[in-house]
Amino acid sequence: MQQNYDTVRKIADLFDNGGIDEKEIEKAITTIIEAVGEDPQREGLQRTPERVASAYSELLAGYRTDPIELLNGALFEVNYDEMVIVRDIEFYSLCEHHMIPFLGRAHVAYLPNGRVIGLSKIPRIVDMFARRLQVQERMTQQIADLINELLAPRGVAVVLEGVHLCSMMRGVKKHDARMTTSSMLGHFRRNMATRQEFLDNISRGSTPLRF
Repeated sequence: MQQNYDTVRKIADLFDNGGIDEKEIEKAITTIIEAVGEDPQREGLQRTPERVASAYSELLAGYRTDPIELLNGALFEVNYDEMVIVRDIEFYSLCEHHMIPFLGRAHVAYLPNGRVIGLSKIPRIVDMFARRLQVQERMTQQIADLINELLAPRGVAVVLEGVHLCSMMRGVKKHDARMTTSSMLGHFRRNMATRQEFLDNISRGSTPLRF
């Protein structure tokens, strides 16, 4: 695992400049409150800058989540070569264009090549990339690339279904619009039957994405 640590970390696209500066966030939120005409000293708003700063530390923690620590050694040599699928993984992220949430579910599959990953680690990888200022297209590719690097499998497939509040609350205000993005690597890209098996599996028993 140590030999590809640098590549894994590069794919994870981490920040290495210390933690989030919550005091600066508090000042910025106070400025916003004043700019919209509100009183930051009003009882309900007095601790709002502090609460927002604390929330951003959690919502944007993915920039500083070390993928090697996240895995905690949960890569196992296993003689299994059939498709592994983890579906309906909830995610919550912030659109980098408006800093308004988008949320949905991720479906991840891979074809092992002598190595598998602990079940809980795939949702954690999804969270690592979701907890950033993001666009859904990039997030989909990052998840696929990291799993591909970690496992060197015969193929990786990732599908994300997202609801974007920036298009529901403002702008076009289309409440029923859903966005689907995918990344197919290896056999999932080259082999239509493999890709279709994955798509059939994640559609079986699924319900429409509603929030």
